[in-house]
Amino acid sequence: MSTSEQANEKIQKKAYLKAMPLRNLVDVEVIKHELRLGNIIILKITPLAKKNVEDVKKAVNELFLFTQSIEGDIASLGEERVVIVPHSIKIWRPETDVSKKSPTAA
Repeated sequence: MSTSEQANEKIQKKAYLKAMPLRNLVDVEVIKHELRLGNIIILKITPLAKKNVEDVKKAVNELFLFTQSIEGDIASLGEERVVIVPHSIKIWRPETDVSKKSPTAA
């Protein structure tokens, strides 16, 4: 493997932690693209929630299904934020009787 190929491989493997606002349903496609690139997303849902709570539910459900399809992970960070990670990363959750019985969506 040449030096330039090694450099390109290192660049391609670099992942970023990105904080993004969810302003409208179009943002869902941008978020999916970022996850495909291997980036971690901290999504602030309040901008869209102030406009339309039903759209927030649609967006989070679509992101949940997408995250499952890429074998990633998604979890709520309180009422205002959601963290979404690609397949190479898993979100730690404390073991409780409830978490053993049924996984949480977000």
